Amino acid sequence: MENRGSTAGTNLNMQIKRKERIKTSWLRTAADSDLFIGWVFTLPFLILWGWWFFYPFSESFIRSFQDVNFAALNNAKFIGFGNYIKILKDPEFYRAVLNSLKIVIIAVPVQTILGLIMALLVNQKIKGKGIFRTVFFIPYITSQIAITTVFMMLFKQGTFVTKFFSLFGFGNTTWFADTHYALLFVCILFIFQQSGFSMIVYLSGLQEISKELYEASEMDGASKWNQFRYITVPALKPITFFVVSVSTILGFQIYDQIAAISRYGALGSPAGATSTVVTYFYQNGIRYMNIGYGSAAVILFFFIIMFVTFLQKKFLDEKE
Repeated sequence: MENRGSTAGTNLNMQIKRKERIKTSWLRTAADSDLFIGWVFTLPFLILWGWWFFYPFSESFIRSFQDVNFAALNNAKFIGFGNYIKILKDPEFYRAVLNSLKIVIIAVPVQTILGLIMALLVNQKIKGKGIFRTVFFIPYITSQIAITTVFMMLFKQGTFVTKFFSLFGFGNTTWFADTHYALLFVCILFIFQQSGFSMIVYLSGLQEISKELYEASEMDGASKWNQFRYITVPALKPITFFVVSVSTILGFQIYDQIAAISRYGALGSPAGATSTVVTYFYQNGIRYMNIGYGSAAVILFFFIIMFVTFLQKKFLDEKE
């Protein structure tokens, strides 16, 4: 009897271990299957990323150490850090960087706040809010050249727009042709076009916040301002970081508006007042066909954006 009991117990243990092995094998197979499916969906993006970003960036990085002309790429000559040293000694490069920073410092905070305000407005229970959302978003999907052309007509000397701004101490002049106002004109264009994008992103974030939080705070006697300050703003911090980061990159990359302003003169007109890092690269790398020098400017531009984005993330993390 004891032998039979021990035999039955042994068989039961063997069956349990067998089931565990089958279960473990099945889980491994499922995990491998999920991993395979994940790679299948990710691979097209990785291929496109490698082709459209990593390869051009690597090529620019290599070219930045060469003295090479666009018309004779096979005659490239290695010069080490010669291009970088030349750029860092060029006053026009620092002027372009300063102008780019001015656009980011002025335009990005304004359009971020304006986008949040518009999102709060169209998130209310009002009639026709879908129409308002469309109207606010239209500038973002409209041709930048077309909007710049219209604004150039509006900001000419003697128009009602320049007369209105003259009431606040601004000069009644053609803004895009004046060295004192041309960069501010570019900032206004950027704010007008980019605010719609910020509104849509913030609107998606607002709709993800639980209404129960507002209801509970209202029962505790919290005012609308306190609800906004202690519920809305903290919940939107990831959205704010995304909006600020994307807007900063777009602010550094602004080109079409400046090209439209400078179409009858040198790129960066008037007198270099709208020259940015991108126009500096285009002027030296494309127009003058000095690919090595232009590539060095692009690499420096890349590290400038990375550094500014790092500072933004650090600043927002400290606010938490």
